Amino acid sequence: MGRALAAVAVAGLGIAVGAFTLAVARDDSSAWFAGSSAAASIAFLAAGWALVGFGLTYWLWRAGDRVGLLFVAAGFGWFLLEWNSAEVGSSLAFTIGLCFYLVCAPLLAHAALAYPRGRLSSNVERGTLAVAYAGSVLVLGVLPALFFDPRAQGCTRCPRNLVGATDSAEAVGDLNRIGVWLGVGWAVALVVLIAVKLARASIAARRSAGPVLAAGAVYLALIAAWFAASIDRGLVTNGILERRLWLGQAAALLAVTLGIAWNWIRGRRARDAVARLVVELAESPPPGRLRDSLATIVGDPELVLAYPVGESRLVDAEGRAVELSPALVRTNVVRDGRCVAVLGHAPGLLDEQLVDEVAAAARLALENERLQAEVLARLEELRASRARIVETGDAERQRLERDLHDGAQQRLVGLLLSVRLVRTQVESEPSLKRLDDADAELGEAIAELRDLAHGIFPAALAEEGLAAAVEALAEEARVPMRIEALAEGRFPASIEAAAYTVVAEATRGAASTVAVRVERRGEMLEVVVETDVPDHPLALIELEDRVGAVDGRLAVDCSNGHVTIRAELPCGS
Repeated sequence: MGRALAAVAVAGLGIAVGAFTLAVARDDSSAWFAGSSAAASIAFLAAGWALVGFGLTYWLWRAGDRVGLLFVAAGFGWFLLEWNSAEVGSSLAFTIGLCFYLVCAPLLAHAALAYPRGRLSSNVERGTLAVAYAGSVLVLGVLPALFFDPRAQGCTRCPRNLVGATDSAEAVGDLNRIGVWLGVGWAVALVVLIAVKLARASIAARRSAGPVLAAGAVYLALIAAWFAASIDRGLVTNGILERRLWLGQAAALLAVTLGIAWNWIRGRRARDAVARLVVELAESPPPGRLRDSLATIVGDPELVLAYPVGESRLVDAEGRAVELSPALVRTNVVRDGRCVAVLGHAPGLLDEQLVDEVAAAARLALENERLQAEVLARLEELRASRARIVETGDAERQRLERDLHDGAQQRLVGLLLSVRLVRTQVESEPSLKRLDDADAELGEAIAELRDLAHGIFPAALAEEGLAAAVEALAEEARVPMRIEALAEGRFPASIEAAAYTVVAEATRGAASTVAVRVERRGEMLEVVVETDVPDHPLALIELEDRVGAVDGRLAVDCSNGHVTIRAELPCGS
Protein backbone atom coordinates (compact mmCIF):
# COMPACT_ATOMS: atom_id res chain seq x y z
CA MET A 1 0.00 0.00 0.00
CA GLY A 2 2.85 2.41 0.87
CA ARG A 3 4.51 1.86 -2.52
CA ALA A 4 1.24 2.45 -4.33
CA LEU A 5 0.61 5.71 -2.46
CA ALA A 6 4.14 6.87 -3.20
CA ALA A 7 3.65 6.04 -6.87
CA VAL A 8 0.40 8.02 -6.98
CA ALA A 9 2.11 10.98 -5.35
CA VAL A 10 5.03 10.89 -7.80
CA ALA A 11 2.64 10.53 -10.74
CA GLY A 12 0.73 13.59 -9.59
CA LEU A 13 3.97 15.50 -9.24
CA GLY A 14 4.98 14.45 -12.74
CA ILE A 15 1.70 15.74 -14.17
CA ALA A 16 2.14 19.01 -12.34
CA VAL A 17 5.76 19.42 -13.44
CA GLY A 18 4.87 18.70 -17.06
CA ALA A 19 2.00 21.17 -17.06
CA PHE A 20 4.15 23.80 -15.34
CA THR A 21 6.98 23.31 -17.84
CA LEU A 22 4.63 23.61 -20.80
CA ALA A 23 3.20 26.83 -19.41
CA VAL A 24 6.67 28.28 -18.86
CA ALA A 25 7.89 27.28 -22.30
CA ARG A 26 4.89 28.65 -24.16
CA ASP A 27 5.34 32.01 -22.46
CA ASP A 28 8.56 32.36 -24.45
CA SER A 29 7.90 30.27 -27.55
CA SER A 30 10.82 31.81 -29.46
CA ALA A 31 13.29 30.23 -27.04
CA TRP A 32 11.46 26.91 -26.78
CA PHE A 33 12.36 23.87 -28.86
CA ALA A 34 8.70 23.24 -29.75
CA GLY A 35 8.17 26.80 -30.87
CA SER A 36 4.49 27.44 -31.58
CA SER A 37 3.73 23.87 -32.74
CA ALA A 38 0.88 22.23 -30.86
CA ALA A 39 1.97 18.76 -32.09
CA ALA A 40 5.49 19.32 -30.75
CA SER A 41 4.04 20.50 -27.46
CA ILE A 42 1.99 17.29 -27.22
CA ALA A 43 5.09 15.22 -28.07
CA PHE A 44 7.00 17.03 -25.33
CA LEU A 45 4.40 16.23 -22.68
CA ALA A 46 3.83 12.68 -23.96
CA ALA A 47 7.53 11.80 -23.79
CA GLY A 48 7.99 13.06 -20.23
CA TRP A 49 4.71 11.72 -18.85
CA ALA A 50 5.19 8.34 -20.55
CA LEU A 51 8.62 7.94 -18.95
CA VAL A 52 7.25 8.86 -15.52
CA GLY A 53 4.15 6.66 -15.86
CA PHE A 54 5.83 3.57 -17.26
CA GLY A 55 8.76 3.98 -14.87
CA LEU A 56 6.43 4.00 -11.87
CA THR A 57 4.51 1.02 -13.18
CA TYR A 58 7.75 -0.88 -13.73
CA TRP A 59 8.87 0.05 -10.20
CA LEU A 60 5.63 -1.33 -8.75
CA TRP A 61 5.81 -4.46 -10.92
CA ARG A 62 9.44 -5.23 -10.12
CA ALA A 63 9.70 -4.42 -6.42
CA GLY A 64 13.23 -3.47 -5.45
CA ASP A 65 14.30 -2.84 -9.06
CA ARG A 66 15.72 0.66 -9.50
CA VAL A 67 15.38 0.67 -13.29
CA GLY A 68 11.82 1.97 -12.96
CA LEU A 69 13.03 4.85 -10.78
CA LEU A 70 15.69 5.70 -13.37
CA PHE A 71 13.01 5.97 -16.05
CA VAL A 72 10.97 8.20 -13.71
CA ALA A 73 14.00 10.44 -13.08
CA ALA A 74 14.67 10.61 -16.83
CA GLY A 75 11.08 11.80 -17.34
CA PHE A 76 11.53 14.60 -14.84
CA GLY A 77 14.94 15.39 -16.38
CA TRP A 78 13.26 15.75 -19.78
CA PHE A 79 11.05 18.51 -18.38
CA LEU A 80 14.00 20.32 -16.75
CA LEU A 81 15.38 21.25 -20.17
CA GLU A 82 13.02 24.26 -20.16
CA TRP A 83 13.57 25.39 -16.58
CA ASN A 84 16.57 27.60 -17.30
CA SER A 85 14.19 29.99 -19.05
CA ALA A 86 13.67 33.60 -17.95
CA GLU A 87 9.93 32.89 -17.78
CA VAL A 88 10.20 30.19 -15.11
CA GLY A 89 9.38 32.76 -12.42
CA SER A 90 11.15 30.98 -9.55
CA SER A 91 14.76 31.30 -8.43
CA LEU A 92 14.76 27.67 -7.17
CA ALA A 93 13.30 26.30 -10.42
CA PHE A 94 15.67 28.49 -12.46
CA THR A 95 18.71 27.24 -10.52
CA ILE A 96 17.58 23.61 -10.88
CA GLY A 97 17.20 24.18 -14.61
CA LEU A 98 20.70 25.67 -14.89
CA CYS A 99 22.26 22.69 -13.09
CA PHE A 100 20.25 19.74 -14.45
CA TYR A 101 18.79 20.70 -17.85
CA LEU A 102 20.79 17.94 -19.59
CA VAL A 103 20.42 15.19 -16.98
CA CYS A 104 17.81 13.23 -18.97
CA ALA A 105 20.40 11.71 -21.34
CA PRO A 106 22.65 9.97 -18.77
CA LEU A 107 19.62 8.87 -16.73
CA LEU A 108 17.99 7.31 -19.79
CA ALA A 109 21.27 5.65 -20.78
CA HIS A 110 21.66 4.29 -17.24
CA ALA A 111 18.13 2.87 -17.28
CA ALA A 112 18.61 1.31 -20.74
CA LEU A 113 21.92 -0.36 -19.86
CA ALA A 114 20.50 -1.72 -16.60
CA TYR A 115 17.27 -2.92 -18.25
CA PRO A 116 15.74 -5.41 -17.55
CA ARG A 117 17.88 -7.02 -14.82
CA GLY A 118 18.28 -3.83 -12.80
CA ARG A 119 22.08 -3.73 -12.77
CA LEU A 120 24.98 -2.77 -14.98
CA SER A 121 27.03 -5.61 -16.39
CA SER A 122 30.56 -4.18 -16.52
CA ASN A 123 32.93 -1.59 -15.14
CA VAL A 124 33.16 -0.07 -18.62
CA GLU A 125 29.46 0.76 -18.46
CA ARG A 126 29.84 2.21 -14.98
CA GLY A 127 32.83 4.31 -15.99
CA THR A 128 31.16 5.66 -19.14
CA LEU A 129 28.02 6.56 -17.23
CA ALA A 130 30.13 8.32 -14.60
CA VAL A 131 31.67 10.45 -17.36
CA ALA A 132 28.20 11.11 -18.80
CA TYR A 133 26.83 12.25 -15.45
CA ALA A 134 29.89 14.42 -14.83
CA GLY A 135 29.77 15.91 -18.32
CA SER A 136 26.07 16.77 -18.28
CA VAL A 137 25.57 17.73 -14.62
CA LEU A 138 28.97 19.17 -13.65
CA VAL A 139 30.68 20.47 -16.78
CA LEU A 140 27.53 21.76 -18.51
CA GLY A 141 25.42 22.35 -15.40
CA VAL A 142 26.71 23.04 -11.91
CA LEU A 143 30.15 24.48 -12.78
CA PRO A 144 28.90 27.04 -15.36
CA ALA A 145 26.13 27.99 -12.91
CA LEU A 146 28.76 28.90 -10.34
CA PHE A 147 30.17 31.51 -12.74
CA PHE A 148 26.87 32.83 -14.11
CA ASP A 149 25.05 35.95 -12.89
CA PRO A 150 22.03 36.45 -15.17
CA ARG A 151 21.60 40.16 -14.33
CA ALA A 152 25.27 40.86 -14.99
CA GLN A 153 24.82 39.16 -18.36
CA GLY A 154 21.91 41.49 -19.18
CA CYS A 155 18.97 39.16 -18.42
CA THR A 156 16.88 41.48 -16.27
CA ARG A 157 13.83 39.17 -16.41
CA CYS A 158 15.76 36.11 -15.24
CA PRO A 159 15.25 34.94 -11.63
CA ARG A 160 18.26 34.93 -9.33
CA ASN A 161 20.80 32.10 -9.66
CA LEU A 162 20.98 30.64 -6.16
CA VAL A 163 24.38 28.96 -6.69
CA GLY A 164 26.06 31.76 -8.62
CA ALA A 165 29.24 32.75 -6.78
CA THR A 166 30.60 35.19 -9.34
CA ASP A 167 30.19 36.20 -12.95
CA SER A 168 32.68 35.09 -15.56
CA ALA A 169 31.47 34.82 -19.12
CA GLU A 170 34.86 33.46 -20.15
CA ALA A 171 34.72 30.59 -17.63
CA VAL A 172 31.16 29.76 -18.66
CA GLY A 173 32.15 29.72 -22.33
CA ASP A 174 35.17 27.50 -21.71
CA LEU A 175 33.14 25.03 -19.66
CA ASN A 176 30.41 24.88 -22.28
CA ARG A 177 32.90 24.20 -25.07
CA ILE A 178 34.52 21.43 -23.05
CA GLY A 179 31.13 20.00 -22.11
CA VAL A 180 29.90 19.98 -25.72
CA TRP A 181 32.97 18.12 -26.96
CA LEU A 182 32.80 15.77 -24.01
CA GLY A 183 29.08 15.26 -24.67
CA VAL A 184 29.76 14.01 -28.19
CA GLY A 185 32.23 11.51 -26.77
CA TRP A 186 30.15 10.04 -23.96
CA ALA A 187 26.97 9.95 -26.02
CA VAL A 188 28.68 8.01 -28.82
CA ALA A 189 30.35 5.71 -26.26
CA LEU A 190 26.97 4.92 -24.70
CA VAL A 191 25.49 4.13 -28.11
CA VAL A 192 28.37 1.69 -28.70
CA LEU A 193 27.86 0.06 -25.29
CA ILE A 194 24.16 -0.48 -25.96
CA ALA A 195 24.98 -1.96 -29.38
CA VAL A 196 27.49 -4.34 -27.76
CA LYS A 197 24.92 -5.30 -25.13
CA LEU A 198 22.40 -6.12 -27.87
CA ALA A 199 24.94 -8.10 -29.88
CA ARG A 200 26.01 -10.20 -26.90
CA ALA A 201 22.49 -10.83 -25.60
CA SER A 202 20.76 -14.15 -26.18
CA ILE A 203 18.04 -14.19 -28.79
CA ALA A 204 15.35 -14.40 -26.11
CA ALA A 205 16.85 -11.47 -24.17
CA ARG A 206 17.17 -9.53 -27.41
CA ARG A 207 13.51 -10.04 -28.13
CA SER A 208 12.43 -8.85 -24.70
CA ALA A 209 14.85 -5.96 -24.07
CA GLY A 210 15.77 -5.18 -27.68
CA PRO A 211 13.05 -2.57 -28.36
CA VAL A 212 13.99 -0.59 -25.23
CA LEU A 213 17.73 -0.78 -25.93
CA ALA A 214 17.33 0.08 -29.62
CA ALA A 215 15.13 3.10 -28.88
CA GLY A 216 17.57 4.21 -26.16
CA ALA A 217 20.47 3.96 -28.62
CA VAL A 218 18.56 6.10 -31.14
CA TYR A 219 17.87 8.72 -28.45
CA LEU A 220 21.53 8.86 -27.45
CA ALA A 221 22.61 9.04 -31.10
CA LEU A 222 20.37 12.10 -31.47
CA ILE A 223 21.93 13.56 -28.31
CA ALA A 224 25.38 13.03 -29.85
CA ALA A 225 24.23 14.75 -33.06
CA TRP A 226 22.79 17.60 -30.97
CA PHE A 227 26.12 18.13 -29.22
CA ALA A 228 27.97 17.89 -32.52
CA ALA A 229 25.71 20.54 -34.07
CA SER A 230 26.50 22.84 -31.14
CA ILE A 231 30.30 22.60 -31.42
CA ASP A 232 30.65 25.66 -33.67
CA ARG A 233 28.70 27.87 -31.25
CA GLY A 234 30.43 26.40 -28.20
CA LEU A 235 27.20 25.81 -26.28
CA VAL A 236 23.95 23.87 -26.51
CA THR A 237 21.45 25.97 -28.47
CA ASN A 238 18.04 25.58 -30.07
CA GLY A 239 18.49 26.41 -33.73
CA ILE A 240 16.46 24.87 -36.56
CA LEU A 241 18.55 21.67 -36.71
CA GLU A 242 18.61 21.38 -32.93
CA ARG A 243 14.82 21.68 -32.77
CA ARG A 244 14.43 18.85 -35.27
CA LEU A 245 16.86 16.72 -33.30
CA TRP A 246 14.90 17.55 -30.13
CA LEU A 247 11.68 16.38 -31.77
CA GLY A 248 13.41 13.15 -32.76
CA GLN A 249 14.50 12.71 -29.15
CA ALA A 250 10.88 13.01 -27.99
CA ALA A 251 9.89 10.31 -30.50
CA ALA A 252 12.75 8.05 -29.34
CA LEU A 253 11.69 8.44 -25.69
CA LEU A 254 8.15 7.46 -26.62
CA ALA A 255 9.59 4.45 -28.42
CA VAL A 256 11.44 3.50 -25.22
CA THR A 257 8.15 3.45 -23.29
CA LEU A 258 6.49 1.44 -26.07
CA GLY A 259 9.31 -1.08 -25.74
CA ILE A 260 8.61 -1.38 -22.02
CA ALA A 261 4.91 -1.86 -22.78
CA TRP A 262 5.71 -4.56 -25.31
CA ASN A 263 7.79 -6.42 -22.76
CA TRP A 264 4.89 -6.24 -20.29
CA ILE A 265 2.56 -7.69 -22.89
CA ARG A 266 4.97 -10.55 -23.47
CA GLY A 267 5.28 -11.07 -19.72
CA ARG A 268 1.50 -11.08 -19.32
CA ARG A 269 1.13 -13.64 -22.09
CA ALA A 270 3.81 -15.74 -20.43
CA ARG A 271 2.01 -15.58 -17.08
CA ASP A 272 -1.26 -16.54 -18.75
CA ALA A 273 0.50 -19.47 -20.37
CA VAL A 274 1.96 -20.50 -17.03
CA ALA A 275 -1.51 -20.29 -15.49
CA ARG A 276 -2.78 -22.65 -18.19
CA LEU A 277 0.13 -24.94 -17.41
CA VAL A 278 -0.85 -25.00 -13.73
CA VAL A 279 -4.40 -26.00 -14.68
CA GLU A 280 -3.15 -28.74 -16.98
CA LEU A 281 -0.73 -30.06 -14.39
CA ALA A 282 -3.54 -30.22 -11.85
CA GLU A 283 -4.93 -33.07 -13.97
CA SER A 284 -1.70 -35.08 -13.40
CA PRO A 285 -0.68 -35.61 -17.04
CA PRO A 286 0.86 -38.99 -17.84
CA PRO A 287 4.59 -39.18 -18.55
CA GLY A 288 5.44 -37.49 -21.82
CA ARG A 289 2.45 -35.14 -21.81
CA LEU A 290 4.35 -32.48 -19.89
CA ARG A 291 6.47 -31.87 -22.98
CA ASP A 292 3.31 -31.35 -25.02
CA SER A 293 2.00 -28.82 -22.50
CA LEU A 294 5.27 -26.89 -22.49
CA ALA A 295 5.45 -26.98 -26.29
CA THR A 296 1.99 -25.39 -26.48
CA ILE A 297 2.94 -22.70 -23.96
CA VAL A 298 6.13 -21.57 -25.71
CA GLY A 299 4.69 -22.06 -29.19
CA ASP A 300 7.29 -24.57 -30.38
CA PRO A 301 5.88 -27.95 -31.50
CA GLU A 302 9.45 -29.27 -31.85
CA LEU A 303 10.32 -28.53 -28.21
CA VAL A 304 12.56 -31.14 -26.58
CA LEU A 305 12.21 -31.82 -22.85
CA ALA A 306 15.08 -33.83 -21.42
CA TYR A 307 16.35 -34.72 -17.98
CA PRO A 308 19.99 -34.97 -16.88
CA VAL A 309 21.11 -38.40 -15.73
CA GLY A 310 24.63 -38.84 -14.47
CA GLU A 311 27.23 -36.28 -15.46
CA SER A 312 26.52 -35.67 -19.14
CA ARG A 313 23.62 -37.85 -20.31
CA LEU A 314 20.17 -36.54 -21.21
CA VAL A 315 17.08 -38.77 -21.40
CA ASP A 316 13.42 -38.20 -22.24
CA ALA A 317 10.42 -39.09 -20.09
CA GLU A 318 10.69 -42.72 -21.24
CA GLY A 319 14.33 -42.98 -20.20
CA ARG A 320 15.64 -43.00 -23.78
CA ALA A 321 18.84 -41.14 -24.61
CA VAL A 322 18.36 -37.66 -26.10
CA GLU A 323 20.79 -35.71 -28.26
CA LEU A 324 19.95 -32.02 -28.67
CA SER A 325 20.29 -30.75 -32.22
CA PRO A 326 22.84 -27.94 -32.69
CA ALA A 327 20.01 -25.92 -34.26
CA LEU A 328 18.15 -25.84 -30.92
CA VAL A 329 18.85 -23.47 -28.09
CA ARG A 330 19.50 -25.20 -24.78
CA THR A 331 17.81 -23.68 -21.71
CA ASN A 332 18.41 -25.21 -18.28
CA VAL A 333 15.56 -25.29 -15.75
CA VAL A 334 17.29 -24.84 -12.40
CA ARG A 335 15.78 -25.44 -8.99
CA ASP A 336 17.67 -24.92 -5.75
CA GLY A 337 20.89 -24.55 -7.72
CA ARG A 338 20.43 -27.92 -9.49
CA CYS A 339 19.48 -28.50 -13.12
CA VAL A 340 16.24 -30.53 -13.06
CA ALA A 341 15.41 -30.35 -16.76
CA VAL A 342 16.74 -29.14 -20.09
CA LEU A 343 14.60 -27.50 -22.76
CA GLY A 344 15.72 -27.62 -26.38
CA HIS A 345 13.77 -25.06 -28.38
CA ALA A 346 13.86 -22.76 -31.37
CA PRO A 347 15.92 -19.58 -30.90
CA GLY A 348 14.26 -16.59 -29.28
CA LEU A 349 11.38 -18.31 -27.49
CA LEU A 350 12.33 -18.32 -23.82
CA ASP A 351 13.69 -15.66 -21.54
CA GLU A 352 14.87 -16.14 -17.96
CA GLN A 353 11.65 -14.84 -16.43
CA LEU A 354 9.48 -17.31 -18.35
CA VAL A 355 11.85 -20.17 -17.53
CA ASP A 356 11.68 -19.30 -13.83
CA GLU A 357 7.88 -19.12 -13.89
CA VAL A 358 7.60 -22.41 -15.77
CA ALA A 359 9.98 -24.04 -13.31
CA ALA A 360 7.92 -22.79 -10.38
CA ALA A 361 4.60 -23.85 -11.90
CA ALA A 362 5.77 -27.27 -13.07
CA ARG A 363 8.02 -27.95 -10.09
CA LEU A 364 6.33 -31.15 -8.90
CA ALA A 365 5.54 -32.42 -12.38
CA LEU A 366 9.12 -31.88 -13.55
CA GLU A 367 10.52 -33.52 -10.44
CA ASN A 368 8.20 -36.54 -10.74
CA GLU A 369 8.87 -37.00 -14.43
CA ARG A 370 12.60 -36.54 -13.87
CA LEU A 371 12.62 -39.27 -11.23
CA GLN A 372 10.64 -41.59 -13.48
CA ALA A 373 12.93 -40.83 -16.42
CA GLU A 374 15.93 -41.62 -14.25
CA VAL A 375 14.43 -44.97 -13.19
CA LEU A 376 13.53 -45.84 -16.78
CA ALA A 377 17.01 -44.85 -17.91
CA ARG A 378 18.51 -47.20 -15.32
CA LEU A 379 16.19 -49.97 -16.52
CA GLU A 380 17.25 -49.27 -20.09
CA GLU A 381 20.87 -49.51 -19.03
CA LEU A 382 20.10 -52.82 -17.31
CA ARG A 383 18.33 -54.16 -20.39
CA ALA A 384 21.21 -53.06 -22.60
CA SER A 385 23.67 -54.65 -20.20
CA ARG A 386 21.71 -57.91 -20.25
CA ALA A 387 21.62 -57.82 -24.05
CA ARG A 388 25.37 -57.28 -24.18
CA ILE A 389 25.94 -60.21 -21.82
CA VAL A 390 23.77 -62.48 -23.96
CA GLU A 391 25.45 -61.30 -27.18
CA THR A 392 28.87 -61.82 -25.63
CA GLY A 393 27.85 -65.33 -24.51
CA ASP A 394 26.59 -66.18 -28.01
CA ALA A 395 29.76 -64.89 -29.57
CA GLU A 396 31.85 -66.91 -27.13
CA ARG A 397 29.82 -70.10 -27.75
CA GLN A 398 30.12 -69.56 -31.48
CA ARG A 399 33.88 -69.21 -31.07
CA LEU A 400 34.03 -72.40 -28.99
CA GLU A 401 31.97 -74.28 -31.56
CA ARG A 402 34.31 -73.09 -34.30
CA ASP A 403 37.40 -73.97 -32.28
CA LEU A 404 36.07 -77.46 -31.52
CA HIS A 405 35.09 -78.02 -35.14
CA ASP A 406 38.27 -76.67 -36.63
CA GLY A 407 40.63 -77.87 -33.89
CA ALA A 408 39.91 -80.88 -31.68
CA GLN A 409 37.38 -82.47 -34.04
CA GLN A 410 39.69 -82.19 -37.03
CA ARG A 411 42.59 -83.66 -35.05
CA LEU A 412 40.42 -86.60 -33.94
CA VAL A 413 39.34 -87.19 -37.50
CA GLY A 414 42.97 -87.14 -38.57
CA LEU A 415 43.84 -89.61 -35.79
CA LEU A 416 40.97 -91.88 -36.85
CA LEU A 417 42.24 -91.93 -40.43
CA SER A 418 45.74 -92.76 -39.16
CA VAL A 419 44.38 -95.65 -37.08
CA ARG A 420 42.52 -97.03 -40.06
CA LEU A 421 45.65 -96.70 -42.21
CA VAL A 422 47.69 -98.58 -39.60
CA ARG A 423 44.95 -101.22 -39.40
CA THR A 424 45.43 -102.10 -43.07
CA GLN A 425 49.07 -102.80 -42.41
CA VAL A 426 48.67 -104.99 -39.30
CA GLU A 427 48.02 -108.72 -39.64
CA SER A 428 48.09 -110.10 -36.09
CA GLU A 429 44.68 -110.77 -34.63
CA PRO A 430 45.26 -109.14 -31.18
CA SER A 431 46.59 -105.97 -32.75
CA LEU A 432 43.65 -105.81 -35.16
CA LYS A 433 41.26 -106.16 -32.22
CA ARG A 434 42.90 -103.28 -30.39
CA LEU A 435 42.84 -101.10 -33.51
CA ASP A 436 39.15 -101.88 -34.06
CA ASP A 437 38.42 -100.82 -30.48
CA ALA A 438 40.42 -97.59 -30.96
CA ASP A 439 38.55 -96.98 -34.23
CA ALA A 440 35.19 -97.33 -32.47
CA GLU A 441 36.20 -95.14 -29.55
CA LEU A 442 37.49 -92.42 -31.86
CA GLY A 443 34.24 -92.57 -33.82
CA GLU A 444 32.23 -92.18 -30.66
CA ALA A 445 34.50 -89.34 -29.47
CA ILE A 446 34.04 -87.51 -32.80
CA ALA A 447 30.25 -87.98 -32.64
CA GLU A 448 30.11 -86.75 -29.04
CA LEU A 449 32.35 -83.79 -29.86
CA ARG A 450 30.15 -82.95 -32.87
CA ASP A 451 27.05 -83.08 -30.65
CA LEU A 452 28.78 -80.94 -28.02
CA ALA A 453 29.80 -78.34 -30.58
CA HIS A 454 26.29 -78.31 -32.03
CA GLY A 455 24.84 -77.85 -28.56
CA ILE A 456 27.16 -74.99 -27.78
CA PHE A 457 26.14 -73.10 -30.93
CA PRO A 458 24.72 -74.70 -34.07
CA ALA A 459 26.86 -73.82 -37.05
CA ALA A 460 23.78 -73.75 -39.29
CA LEU A 461 22.31 -70.89 -37.27
CA ALA A 462 25.25 -68.59 -37.94
CA GLU A 463 25.84 -69.71 -41.52
CA GLU A 464 22.35 -70.33 -42.94
CA GLY A 465 19.91 -68.71 -40.54
CA LEU A 466 17.02 -69.64 -38.25
CA ALA A 467 15.06 -71.78 -40.71
CA ALA A 468 18.02 -74.04 -41.52
CA ALA A 469 18.95 -74.37 -37.83
CA VAL A 470 15.38 -75.37 -36.83
CA GLU A 471 15.22 -77.92 -39.66
CA ALA A 472 18.57 -79.36 -38.57
CA LEU A 473 17.27 -79.54 -35.00
CA ALA A 474 14.17 -81.42 -36.21
CA GLU A 475 16.35 -84.00 -37.96
CA GLU A 476 18.43 -84.64 -34.83
CA ALA A 477 15.66 -84.41 -32.21
CA ARG A 478 14.99 -87.58 -30.17
CA VAL A 479 11.19 -87.02 -30.46
CA PRO A 480 9.15 -86.28 -33.59
CA MET A 481 9.16 -82.56 -34.36
CA ARG A 482 6.43 -81.12 -36.59
CA ILE A 483 7.20 -77.79 -38.24
CA GLU A 484 3.88 -76.10 -39.01
CA ALA A 485 5.32 -72.78 -40.24
CA LEU A 486 8.84 -71.50 -40.62
CA ALA A 487 9.63 -67.89 -41.54
CA GLU A 488 12.17 -67.67 -44.30
CA GLY A 489 14.92 -65.11 -44.62
CA ARG A 490 17.49 -63.79 -42.22
CA PHE A 491 16.90 -61.81 -39.03
CA PRO A 492 19.26 -60.01 -36.66
CA ALA A 493 21.68 -62.47 -35.08
CA SER A 494 20.41 -61.82 -31.55
CA ILE A 495 16.80 -62.46 -32.67
CA GLU A 496 17.72 -65.71 -34.42
CA ALA A 497 19.66 -66.91 -31.38
CA ALA A 498 16.75 -66.11 -29.02
CA ALA A 499 14.18 -67.84 -31.28
CA TYR A 500 16.37 -70.92 -31.68
CA THR A 501 16.94 -71.12 -27.91
CA VAL A 502 13.16 -71.14 -27.29
CA VAL A 503 12.64 -74.01 -29.77
CA ALA A 504 15.68 -76.00 -28.57
CA GLU A 505 14.78 -75.69 -24.87
CA ALA A 506 11.17 -76.78 -25.46
CA THR A 507 12.35 -79.72 -27.56
CA ARG A 508 15.10 -80.83 -25.20
CA GLY A 509 12.86 -82.36 -22.54
CA ALA A 510 9.80 -83.19 -24.65
CA ALA A 511 8.28 -86.63 -24.16
CA SER A 512 6.12 -86.65 -27.29
CA THR A 513 5.64 -84.84 -30.56
CA VAL A 514 6.63 -81.18 -30.63
CA ALA A 515 4.79 -78.69 -32.86
CA VAL A 516 6.77 -75.61 -33.91
CA ARG A 517 5.46 -72.50 -35.60
CA VAL A 518 7.72 -69.54 -36.47
CA GLU A 519 5.98 -66.70 -38.28
CA ARG A 520 6.65 -63.05 -38.96
CA ARG A 521 3.83 -60.69 -38.01
CA GLY A 522 4.66 -57.12 -38.99
CA GLU A 523 7.69 -56.06 -36.99
CA MET A 524 7.49 -59.06 -34.64
CA LEU A 525 8.75 -62.60 -35.04
CA GLU A 526 6.35 -65.00 -33.26
CA VAL A 527 7.69 -68.36 -32.06
CA VAL A 528 5.14 -70.89 -30.76
CA VAL A 529 6.12 -74.33 -29.45
CA GLU A 530 3.46 -76.83 -28.28
CA THR A 531 4.20 -80.13 -26.54
CA ASP A 532 3.31 -82.24 -23.57
CA VAL A 533 4.67 -81.42 -20.12
CA PRO A 534 8.41 -82.15 -20.40
CA ASP A 535 10.26 -84.76 -18.37
CA HIS A 536 12.25 -82.03 -16.58
CA PRO A 537 11.45 -78.41 -15.69
CA LEU A 538 11.94 -75.83 -18.41
CA ALA A 539 14.75 -73.32 -17.96
CA LEU A 540 12.28 -70.46 -17.87
CA ILE A 541 14.71 -68.00 -16.32
CA GLU A 542 17.18 -68.58 -19.15
CA LEU A 543 14.41 -68.21 -21.71
CA GLU A 544 13.15 -65.01 -20.10
CA ASP A 545 16.68 -63.60 -20.07
CA ARG A 546 17.14 -64.57 -23.70
CA VAL A 547 13.85 -63.05 -24.84
CA GLY A 548 14.06 -60.04 -22.53
CA ALA A 549 17.57 -59.23 -23.70
CA VAL A 550 16.20 -58.42 -27.16
CA ASP A 551 13.19 -56.54 -25.72
CA GLY A 552 10.81 -59.41 -26.47
CA ARG A 553 7.94 -60.99 -24.56
CA LEU A 554 7.64 -64.61 -23.34
CA ALA A 555 4.46 -66.36 -22.24
CA VAL A 556 4.17 -70.00 -21.00
CA ASP A 557 0.80 -71.70 -20.63
CA CYS A 558 0.62 -75.06 -18.84
CA SER A 559 -2.80 -76.71 -18.68
CA ASN A 560 -4.14 -80.27 -18.88
CA GLY A 561 -0.68 -81.75 -19.34
CA HIS A 562 -0.06 -79.53 -22.34
CA VAL A 563 2.55 -76.75 -22.61
CA THR A 564 2.47 -73.82 -25.02
CA ILE A 565 5.48 -71.52 -25.16
CA ARG A 566 4.96 -68.27 -27.05
CA ALA A 567 7.72 -65.73 -27.69
CA GLU A 568 7.37 -62.42 -29.53
CA LEU A 569 10.64 -60.93 -30.72
CA PRO A 570 11.08 -57.54 -32.43
CA CYS A 571 12.68 -58.10 -35.80
CA GLY A 572 12.33 -54.68 -37.43
CA SER A 573 10.43 -53.65 -40.53
